[in-house]
Amino acid sequence: MMQSRSHHNLTFSRLTEVPLETLVEHMSDPRVARHMPLLSQPWDVDAAKHFVAAKEVSWQRDGLGHWAFLQDGHYVGWGGFQKEGAEWDFGLVLRGEAFGLGLAITNAALNFAHADARIPFVTFLLPPSRRHLGALARIGAELVGEVPYETARFLKFRLDTPCPATPPTLRN
Repeated sequence: MMQSRSHHNLTFSRLTEVPLETLVEHMSDPRVARHMPLLSQPWDVDAAKHFVAAKEVSWQRDGLGHWAFLQDGHYVGWGGFQKEGAEWDFGLVLRGEAFGLGLAITNAALNFAHADARIPFVTFLLPPSRRHLGALARIGAELVGEVPYETARFLKFRLDTPCPATPPTLRN
């Protein structure tokens, strides 16, 4: 478990520690579904079970994956790093009542990325329905362009996250 250092009392845990019913409730919220074009079918416990199993495969294969985000021990969302080809993509899916925690969680995750030599940069894929993108600009992420992913199109951003121990010639 990764403890973030912020006043929000955030912890990063494995998705296996979250009750499947909690994930179903989260992913069934219309406020969440509005910005998830790949969420094409209702979630049930079986869908949640398959989702968690797929995320655990990423941990086993890549040594990193999606976390459950907890505030004061209560589940507020999921996300983290997922290997997409040679790139590490960062995703964040918060419960409606936790939307205000996005920046704190992202900062904690990016601190992790900066300390991990495997992650020289991070990408972010956001659906075009997301209109408030100022936070990405404030952290230094740059728009790469619009890209297809599975059955939808996304806006792709990139943020360099060179590890301080990485020699400058390897950062590009």
